[in-house]
Amino acid sequence: MDAISSPFLAPFPQLSLSSVSPKTTPSRITFPTITNVRIEERPQTQLKPQSPAATATTTTTTTIAAPPPPSSKERINGRRAEAPSLPLEQARLVRLPSRISSPPSLPVTICNILDDLINNFIDRPLRSSINPKDVLANNCAPVGELLPTKCTVQGRLPSCLDGAYIRNGPNPRFVPRAGYHLFDGDGMLHAMRISSGQATFCSRFVRTYKFTQEEEAGSPIYPNYFAGFEGAAGLARGGVLAVRALTGQFNPLNGAGLANTSLVFMDNKLMALGESDLPYEVRVTPDGDVETIGQWNFGGKLTMGMTAHPKIDPVTGEVFSFRYGPIPPFLNYFRIGSDGSKQPDVPIFSFQQPSFVHDFAITQRYAIFPDMQIVMKPLDMLTGEGPPVGYDAGKVARIGVIPRYATDDSEMKWIEVPGFNFVHTVNAWDEKGGEEVVLVAANTIPVEHMLERMDLLHCCVEMVRINLKEGKVVGRKPLSTRNLEWGVINPKFLGRKNRFAFMAIGDPTPKVKGIVKLDFDQAGEDDCVVAARSFGERCFAGEPFFVGNKEGGDEDDGYVLTYTQDEGSGQSRFVVMDAKSPTLDIVASVRLPQRVPYGFHGLFVSEKDLQKQKNWKRYKN
Repeated sequence: MDAISSPFLAPFPQLSLSSVSPKTTPSRITFPTITNVRIEERPQTQLKPQSPAATATTTTTTTIAAPPPPSSKERINGRRAEAPSLPLEQARLVRLPSRISSPPSLPVTICNILDDLINNFIDRPLRSSINPKDVLANNCAPVGELLPTKCTVQGRLPSCLDGAYIRNGPNPRFVPRAGYHLFDGDGMLHAMRISSGQATFCSRFVRTYKFTQEEEAGSPIYPNYFAGFEGAAGLARGGVLAVRALTGQFNPLNGAGLANTSLVFMDNKLMALGESDLPYEVRVTPDGDVETIGQWNFGGKLTMGMTAHPKIDPVTGEVFSFRYGPIPPFLNYFRIGSDGSKQPDVPIFSFQQPSFVHDFAITQRYAIFPDMQIVMKPLDMLTGEGPPVGYDAGKVARIGVIPRYATDDSEMKWIEVPGFNFVHTVNAWDEKGGEEVVLVAANTIPVEHMLERMDLLHCCVEMVRINLKEGKVVGRKPLSTRNLEWGVINPKFLGRKNRFAFMAIGDPTPKVKGIVKLDFDQAGEDDCVVAARSFGERCFAGEPFFVGNKEGGDEDDGYVLTYTQDEGSGQSRFVVMDAKSPTLDIVASVRLPQRVPYGFHGLFVSEKDLQKQKNWKRYKN
């Protein structure tokens, strides 16, 4: 599971679905450092001009985590092979400038002092799930930016992968002042650019408004929302944040989102998403760099955040999306045409309690929403009685189904599905002429531990069949007994009946110990897993992503992509697996010049689509 955020009053926090408990916190890894790395300064698109004082820089000594010596041995498809040497001298770390400015103003000084007093004297002892020493340990520790760096390829990168695989995830720019949750980190994009079998890797922050404001200040301004808004300390932090806004230290109208959850390519634009804010347009350049363009609001028609999981119909090119929050209407559904024009919101007034709606599904006729037992509790936050989210034991989970071209919620149907609390969907489709819908999603059990004890959770993939005419569930089958989440399919089958899905085995999430392939045609049998790959002891991966081999091929004719991290050696890799193989054989492996921390969702953008980006020809020439 990934970060869940909510547009709470101001753009709201990333709600944790994963935490590190004292029992599961692994030992720390000590990484060697590189001292002979060539450092380059490279300009980035800024969201606002900076004062001359703010742009002054100082020279500092810089080190980065290094891969193990090239003589180490690694496994591919169960066979030991000599790891190719990596030209580390080509690694180019970006040093974000240390800023020299005049002494902070009196309001800034007062707010910083108040923050220190809250953190040191009011805040309660930090739980392991929000203690930076625990949360930012090992491969959750932040990394610096890396300019495009050529990598060594072991095996052969298929020609269908010409393009770029980009994965989003949290990576805090500054050391947290107090409590920190894994999902409060600034968005960082880790991009693998592939061209004619050659691989180039880079890591770049998304230059959100929050990021640029804190970068200019040289320290955190915004509280870590989920970790910081609880009890008396949470109220105090809210007061300090209000003072910062009133004294002009930031403009709340510009948002405070992290853009750290996922990506989407639509209207010839690549966008980094986090549902607490507007999308941020980014661009992959021909040399493999990633640049932030700025916020995108669809010509002023989108004024608040949108889901990090919009759905693109593979046939019509339309984009279906939604947003939710604590103010009625709590759920708003909308559509974006294939030409990029946003259509009017459809308020869902029958969604009567603010609950978490992180993902949804579409079919050719309908949009399908969850109404789960994790609810928003803004009054508890404002009164200091507890966190702004929590578990409602008395609530019955529901699924809402609405025609996907609806103009109001009069045709929305809510069906009770007790105990079915899903964060991510896998796919959905119509059957019996639209009289029934079938939904495949990962049910989180037990849901009451979702916010704190991820190590106690088990995600059971289920196939749920709903008869809309009767308004009830007519079938519900588990597809596997394993702990599976982050399911992906061949995107050509989104919203249509399909057969295969590729899912991550949580260990627990965000660690992924392996990937499995499910065959929906075996629903009802003991286990639908028909292929699997484990990455070995102390080697973990992230969410898988499927890329088809060719147009018109079989549904599973293609490759599964992911990043892996060997916690024993400290080595990160980009791995390509054969989706048809019963053991998901690795056909190519790229040794990376820098760690890729555990993160969330990724996306592959083909070479054809990359060339549709704005200014591609200018950058290429």
